[in-house]
Amino acid sequence: MPASADSGADSHHKKAGLAALGFGSIGVVYGDIGTSPLYALRESLVHTRSAGAAFTSDVVGVVSLLVWALFLIVTIKYVVFILRADNKGEGGTLALMALVSQILGNRATPVLVLGLIGAALFAGDAMITPAISVLSALEGLKIVTPFFEPYIVPATLVILCSLFLVQRSGTHRVAAWFSPIMLIWFITLGVLGIMHIGDGPEILFALNPVNGVRFLFAHGHLSFVVMGSVFLAVTGAEALYADMGHFGRRPIQFAWVLVVLPSLLLNYLGQGAMLIGKPDTLESPFFLMAPDVLRLPLVLLATLATVIASQATITGAYSLARQAIQLGLLPRLEIQHTSDQQEGQIYVPKVNTILLIGVLLLVLVFGSSSKLASAYGIAVTASMVVDSCLVFFIFWKLWRWPLWISALVVAIFLTLEIAFFASNLLKLFDGGFVPVLIGLAMITIMWTWRRGSRILEGKTRRGSIPTVDLIRMLQKSKPTRVSGTAIFLTSTAEVAPAALMHNLKHNKVLHERVLIVSVATEDSPRVNPARRSEIERLSDDFTIVRMHFGFMESPRVPAALAGLRKQGLKFDIMTTSFFLGRRTLKTSSHSGMPAWQDKLYVTLSRQSANATDFFAIPSDRVVELGAQVTV
Repeated sequence: MPASADSGADSHHKKAGLAALGFGSIGVVYGDIGTSPLYALRESLVHTRSAGAAFTSDVVGVVSLLVWALFLIVTIKYVVFILRADNKGEGGTLALMALVSQILGNRATPVLVLGLIGAALFAGDAMITPAISVLSALEGLKIVTPFFEPYIVPATLVILCSLFLVQRSGTHRVAAWFSPIMLIWFITLGVLGIMHIGDGPEILFALNPVNGVRFLFAHGHLSFVVMGSVFLAVTGAEALYADMGHFGRRPIQFAWVLVVLPSLLLNYLGQGAMLIGKPDTLESPFFLMAPDVLRLPLVLLATLATVIASQATITGAYSLARQAIQLGLLPRLEIQHTSDQQEGQIYVPKVNTILLIGVLLLVLVFGSSSKLASAYGIAVTASMVVDSCLVFFIFWKLWRWPLWISALVVAIFLTLEIAFFASNLLKLFDGGFVPVLIGLAMITIMWTWRRGSRILEGKTRRGSIPTVDLIRMLQKSKPTRVSGTAIFLTSTAEVAPAALMHNLKHNKVLHERVLIVSVATEDSPRVNPARRSEIERLSDDFTIVRMHFGFMESPRVPAALAGLRKQGLKFDIMTTSFFLGRRTLKTSSHSGMPAWQDKLYVTLSRQSANATDFFAIPSDRVVELGAQVTV
């Protein structure tokens, strides 16, 4: 199996460096899956109505399903296989889609559809995770004393509002505390589990997968329902892949094998053993594991852990939005950098607002983690199915596995995940429709934006003059020349930018040096600085500069231009004017899209951030020329 792109980076880490990165990943990568013990076993067993020996058998069977879901889906699929399928060190559905698109070339339309589905489903997950996590933690307060019960939902709303409101100022200052808190959390999970395994030693039989299979066959239709709740134990597994770019493959694997997996296994075994010895603790097995005097501190620690898990999901949503923008799947939304030292520290205001509204509505409508559990699972399982379908092409085309081996491995993954997906579909009308609707809305938005942009680009090309033809025309007409440099930004350097044509038409002047700059987003996360720009001189006064950025990079155009001085490009920001075209879109009855999609595309275009800010151009060096364009 070929080494992944990040393996080279991993090789540079000494043991201390590997441990440090692994420690850091605990606070970012494992928040979601690490807080699943709060509700996963409880929700899985609430469907059974057995007692006595039958209850013990059910507990052992369900815990066995939880244990082996962690082993097969998280450890085997993600830790062993998918973490190796990186796109130059980056992971996530869109990174995987971009990599497979590179491999398949023009045959990549089905891959694009899969990528759209996977990215859209993450939006539903990003809303549900903060709501269910914080709610489940604060519900421990009613175990401490019933007095707190009426305040659980209001306290959840306050915490979530505070969490989203602090995003604007950045989280890098408090992020240093994430890993220590989560390490304490995982140690606590393991210690609580060890304390209770003696309550029902029979729970150790759960390590035998036969007991999980026996439970499934013994309960018929009910076991199918239980599987939907068992899946709650592995929600967050996709974060291992999505956050790989921050830490590298090996640190994430290191943290999983040495810290996270042992802690989760011990806790699920401990919860199961306690339930065997004390069946009346089923109401809240996690919090009842703690002695009375430590129950309130455990609730506070759980709340901190769930806030961290929510923060990781929010940050992931920002990163996904930036990838989607760079890949042309979303409008050019405003992206703010909250740290001048770390590229990944970003804040996307519109995404933050949408997430906040969605999360608050979920808390108010569902009101408890048990009810929200019904809405959880469909989006995550479908997202995992998408990853499995995409990684098939990595196995077959990139790693050169035989077709039958690639198909067999992926078939094993899909069998498990489709079974979980089907079981979660049973919850569709109990709340599962929420992530489905969110996903459908996101798919519609991304597909509309991509389709409309393609149509608009085609119309622009048809009505434009090739740049080389324009230069020949200008050599004959000889417009008035003014000193300085004019830079015209365009998506296609081969045709004359609209801003250049408007400037000639209305101002009837041309600068002594003209740069036509095109910005392209590559299918790789980052571009080597040596390959950042290509210079093509068309004449003494016309130059084309083609810039290339990765989908994880911010396209800072002035900085990239300044870096071209070594190649002989004269660039002085104080004698340079940037000419940008501002288009006002209007719907057309002949666009090629339905009327509703026309209107949606125009509405989305109005959400686009100013190109000045998006490309990091000083506002006092910008001239904007507007025009009305029909879609």
